[in-house]
Parts: sequence; C-alpha cells; structure tokens
Amino acid sequence: MKKEDKNKIIEQISTTLKEYDHFYLTDIATLNAAKTSQLRRECSKQDIKLVVVKNTLLKKALESLDGNYEELYSVLKGNTAIMFSNVASAPAKLIDKYSKDKVPAFKGAYVQESFYVGEGQLKSLVNIKTKAELIGEIITLLQSPAKNVVSALQSGGTLLHGVLKTLSEK
Repeated sequence: MKKEDKNKIIEQISTTLKEYDHFYLTDIATLNAAKTSQLRRECSKQDIKLVVVKNTLLKKALESLDGNYEELYSVLKGNTAIMFSNVASAPAKLIDKYSKDKVPAFKGAYVQESFYVGEGQLKSLVNIKTKAELIGEIITLLQSPAKNVVSALQSGGTLLHGVLKTLSEK
C-alpha cells in the first residue's frame, strides 16, 4: 500500500473518531460471512458504525488526535474492528448479546472520556448510564421531597375538611 493511501486511511479514521463520542475495539475475525453480515445489520439498526482496521493505522490515527490513548495500545494486536457509537452502552449490549460465542471479542473501549480494557470491563459498560439518564434520575430525586410535602398537605387538607364537616353536622 502506498504511503499516500495509508495517510488517507489514517485521516479518515481520525475524522471518524472525532465524529463519535465512544468507540469499542473488538475482534470479529472468527465470524463467518453470514454472522458478519448479521452483526453489521444489527450495528446499522442501532446506529453503530463497524469498521475493520489495521492496528498500525489505528494507532497512528489515535496518536494524531488530541489526548492520550496509550492505554488502548496494548490491545492493538491481532484482528481489530472498531464499533463507533454516540450511545455509550449500545455496542457493549450488542457484544454482550453475542458473549456466549465469544465473538465479537471485547478488547477495549473509550467511553465517556474513560478507558476500559479487558473482558472484565464489559459488564460494567453494559450497565453504564447515559448523561441524560443520570440527569433524569437526579431530577427525580430532587423532586421527590417536594412531591411528598405537597401530597401530605393535600391529604391533611381533606382530612381537616372532613373533621370540620362532621363537627358542623353534629
């Protein structure tokens, strides 16, 4: 491959890395053609972009970006496919779905500005919540005491009204 072609590929990978908030590194080498097509279809349904890359080109693309991605360099061995996504847990759930076959094999990930390396990290990535989900939970927790006070005042008001009505009827 010519140097110009390699530079174009590196630039393309770098651009794609900037477009997506999260990416997962997997190994899909042992999948046959039918299963690879099925995986690609499922990725497409969930807005996950699946790209097979050469490790050296991916490493150079990561080096060209702002930030330090050295923690992922150790898993850049063998066959590597990247799953790009803007939803943090979507690729993890897809990989976990296929976990009984061990394919795609999870190598590492960059999710929510953190690195996850090794098979043991997959379960924590499946359960990771998005920023919107966390904000929703915080708002619910903040609203809970106010709702309890309003509910208590409303129930107390009807109770007081019932007592006064009963006394007035006697």
